Amino acid sequence: MYYILFYETVDNYVEKRIPYREEHLSLAQQAYQNGSLIMGGALDDPADSAMLVFKGDNQQVAIEFAKNDPYVKNGLIMKWQVRPWNVVIGNK
Repeated sequence: MYYILFYETVDNYVEKRIPYREEHLSLAQQAYQNGSLIMGGALDDPADSAMLVFKGDNQQVAIEFAKNDPYVKNGLIMKWQVRPWNVVIGNK
């Protein structure tokens, strides 16, 4: 099953994330390498949110990512939620 982690970011997120970006990307790279993170990134124009797509047996994989994400821990994410995603096309 796929799960989407939705982030709502603070104002000036792009500038404020700089001190935490390397740690965030390292966490994301680890999740990608272990197969739990399929893809992720910030939305643009405006840069006010981000989405990360996870694959796992349950939504806990996405929840644990968010709880450990330096962006969340350092207040750059105003709100986050995980939603199950029923993929119809492109599901391998």
